[in-house]
Amino acid sequence: MNDTFKIFNTNNKISWCPGCGDFSILLTLKQAIFELGLKPHNTMIVSGIGQAAKTPQYVNANSFNSLHGRALPPALGIHMANPDLNIFVTSGDGDTYGEGGNHFIHNIRRNPNIVHLVYNNRVYGLTKGQTSPTTDIGSITTNAVEGNKTPPLNPLTLALTMGAGFVARGYAHHREELKEIIKAAYNYRGYAIVDILQPCPSFNKKNTPKWYEQNTYFFDEKNSDFNKAYNLASHVNEDIPLGILYEVQKDSYLDRLQKKPLQKRIFYGKDAEKFISGFE
Repeated sequence: MNDTFKIFNTNNKISWCPGCGDFSILLTLKQAIFELGLKPHNTMIVSGIGQAAKTPQYVNANSFNSLHGRALPPALGIHMANPDLNIFVTSGDGDTYGEGGNHFIHNIRRNPNIVHLVYNNRVYGLTKGQTSPTTDIGSITTNAVEGNKTPPLNPLTLALTMGAGFVARGYAHHREELKEIIKAAYNYRGYAIVDILQPCPSFNKKNTPKWYEQNTYFFDEKNSDFNKAYNLASHVNEDIPLGILYEVQKDSYLDRLQKKPLQKRIFYGKDAEKFISGFE
């Protein structure tokens, strides 16, 4: 591995648990953005709250930490203001699919040019192991001691149904494949959702690294067939395909908006006088 990606390193102490899949995802993300030719000054990492949402603290780039479940709205605002920034949203399954579920579905509708990496460990890690939207039914968690009674959400079939044009699934410890998925997501013009499966050694004793190795395979095909993509995305507990499950090009939000971003607009003081006078 070329170690020059270390330009994206920080001196901040990492507070993830030993064995957390976040370490692998962090290294893979930095390697991917380096290989894409991006620089710290033109890269933006946006997050909500959670273990995955700590990622911006560990990447030497522009960053914005928002509220729990609220990573996508500021990411969209940043994109509209300055589309020259390369925006990566890093969030967890609870952060995105729980608190942020409404923003998730409406962001798909808008289709901004954003890469969204969801670290999916099927549990709330930061708050000590409660059930998340992707927790399997029957799983024992800290707030479901008799087993989770609610069926899990399938985020990728939801994304497909909402009209997402780039839908992918990766695995934290298959770093080379995950790196290529992230790079492809970046090169896609529009919203790219990458659901990254990862073990949580502290709170998820079912979906271990061994379990993922036994139940996943790499899907290495180009696919623009919706029905095939939906079938692939439906597999979440056995024969789980990893890779780009679906890719079709659609008009992005700024393409439809057809307006200059804020960074390219010229503002003159006199233009604002008529508005300011109303407050005097």
